[in-house]
Order: sequence, then structure tokens, then C-alpha cells
Amino acid sequence: MRTNKPELHCCIKPFCLFIILAIIALCGYSSAAMLAEGTAAPDFTLKNQDGADVTLSQELTRGHVVLYFYPKDNTPGCTKQACSFRDLSEEFRLAGASIFGVNTDSVKSHKKFHTKNQLTFTLLADPDGKVTKLYGADGWFSLARRVTYLIDSGGIIRKVYPDVTISTHAAELLQEVRGLSKENTEP
Repeated sequence: MRTNKPELHCCIKPFCLFIILAIIALCGYSSAAMLAEGTAAPDFTLKNQDGADVTLSQELTRGHVVLYFYPKDNTPGCTKQACSFRDLSEEFRLAGASIFGVNTDSVKSHKKFHTKNQLTFTLLADPDGKVTKLYGADGWFSLARRVTYLIDSGGIIRKVYPDVTISTHAAELLQEVRGLSKENTEP
């Protein structure tokens, strides 16, 4: 009597590989177009990690804004990215920019992530994904894609980073902020 187990096993491996590749491909998909450089940044209000409202237009009165979208709190890549912003946050402040991390996690999740990693900048919760979608950072499975916007104090998107290298992104962005601040102070 012969069993079909070896044949079934041979079919399962390619199917699993197909599913894994499909998930990887789909996670980078966005149903909305990213906003273009040189356009006005849409205003919004979201809750921060402490449950307080944060409105983009009010933050822009204080200077430039780095608005970075990331997939999930407490994941290795997102933690590394947040910590690199944390480590340079004082330099961003001195260059005239505030940092805001956004994703679709809850205020409670952001609070834990913020405390655990001793973050020195604000996290914004977008649990319904409206702002994430508005900025073209929405992906599959209700996760944000890794996208960063540099918005000048006049509310204009000066730079869009659709492809982020986690290890160098914060430092590259800091140089861009410094250039923008220098541009605003020159006669």
C-alpha cells in the first residue's frame, strides 16, 4: 500500500513559498499615492502617546516637521529607526525641526514603545489609518509603510523619502533639515 504523503509534501513547499512571497510583495503596496514635494502638507490632528491632541498646523508654528511613518511598535526595524531618531533628536531640535513618528498602533501601544525605548520625540496614533492613507503611507494589513516627509515651517513638503535605509536615514534627514534651516536664515 502506497501513501501520497511524499507527493503532498512536495506540493506544500512551493505553495508556502508562494504565500510568503505574496505577503512580502503586498506589504509594500499602497492604495494612495504619496504626496509630492512642493505641495502643501494636509493638516491633521492625532493623539500622541499620552493621549493629547497634536495638530500639524500648530506644530509648524514652532518650526519644521519630520513626519515619519513606520509599520509597527516594538519590532526590530521600527525600534532601530525610532532609536536613531531619539539619538539625534536634540540635533534636530537645534536645527529647528520636531520629529513625529506615526503608525496605526494605539495610544497605549505608543506609550509602552515610547517609555521602553526612552524616546525623546512624539509618537502619533492613527488607529483608523486615515492620516496614514492621506499621506500615501498605507500598506496591507492595516500597517503603515516606511515613508518620511520633511515639511517646512510654511507647511510645504520639501522632501519625501519613500525608500528608507533604517541605519542611515535619521542622519541623512538631519543634514537635509540643517540645509533647510540654513536656507531660511540666509538673506
